Amino acid sequence: MASTADIAASLTNDEILRYSRHLIMPEVGMEGQLKLKRARVLCIGAGGLGSPLALYLGAAGVGTIGIVDFDVVDFTNLQRQIIHGTADVGRKKLDSAAETLREINPNVEIRKFETRLTSANALELFQDFDIIVDGTDNFPTRYLVNDACVLTGKPNVYGSIFRFEGQASVFATKEGPCYRCLYPEPPPAGLVPSCAEGGVLGILPGLVGVIQATEAIKLILGSGEPLIGRLLLVDALAMRFRELKLRKNPDCPVCGANPTVTELIDYNQFCGIRGEETVPAPNVLDMIPEELKRRLDAGDDIFILDVREPHEYQICNLGGYLIPLNDLPKRVSELDSSRNIVVHCKMGGRSARAADFLRQSGFGKVHNLAGGINAWAERVDPKMPKY
Repeated sequence: MASTADIAASLTNDEILRYSRHLIMPEVGMEGQLKLKRARVLCIGAGGLGSPLALYLGAAGVGTIGIVDFDVVDFTNLQRQIIHGTADVGRKKLDSAAETLREINPNVEIRKFETRLTSANALELFQDFDIIVDGTDNFPTRYLVNDACVLTGKPNVYGSIFRFEGQASVFATKEGPCYRCLYPEPPPAGLVPSCAEGGVLGILPGLVGVIQATEAIKLILGSGEPLIGRLLLVDALAMRFRELKLRKNPDCPVCGANPTVTELIDYNQFCGIRGEETVPAPNVLDMIPEELKRRLDAGDDIFILDVREPHEYQICNLGGYLIPLNDLPKRVSELDSSRNIVVHCKMGGRSARAADFLRQSGFGKVHNLAGGINAWAERVDPKMPKY
């Protein structure tokens, strides 16, 4: 055990003053603060969860913080991604996050990885860090992070959010379960909406991200009772916290007694790409916004079908007939199959599924509005709000 003098010599006078509220706690003290200073934590994502997570790890004095992100700051991020500001819109999230963290604590080393986390780079990236914190928003990356943590022996501090609800746990420790013990298989494609489709309360990633930061710090200090073998469920609307006990699955294909997954796989193939609603690849049955505008101006008989949710319709609309995508099968009789139908949603993903369903149901004159109402706002009516 290091002597008090050796430990004190490892913290500057400025650091001792900065972390004084830690140092006067016997559970942290000089020795614990030195553990934080020597720790290396890798944050996957600099978004909703990654923002409060990185801010509090940096403020607490975690010596090395790695961030993996390849996105840029968008106006829609600012409602919850508090590490970025309005002036950062259009900047790389990595640069914005690093600048904010250095302002909070110049003693922290920030390591930036401008890349998408993949099966090809995950093991190499994880090797240089002690703890991995998963701040992602899609299933393929969650399974990738989990498997890479098991294979490299790194704890996986997990968090997820949707609308008013969140989850947190610590996976992939030697004694505890992994993410696959809880979710052996991903949900069917399209069953779980993304935050872009279903929304998220802006404060919720703050709640869950701070829980993740707390768990990471407890692991570093070796103090308290981490969320190993426990799944914390957060209901922000009711402000209730519940806990589920988790057990390590002896037959788990990754962390079980006889694992069958011994290397990283193709996770998009395993569970399908999720996350933000994306614009599908161009299709011969798509109609671009300019073509729809031309035909409407010409007086063509076109029936516009809006498959978004009612609260989205209130934000902006094309005056179309509203049938949310999930209601379409039971309300298809409301539509006239003899008319030319153009289906749209926000960005084109849901409407592409709706158009396919209508064609399979015998509708022969169906087009999907390429890029959705957001593309219409960008290219036809710039005064229309985007969301």
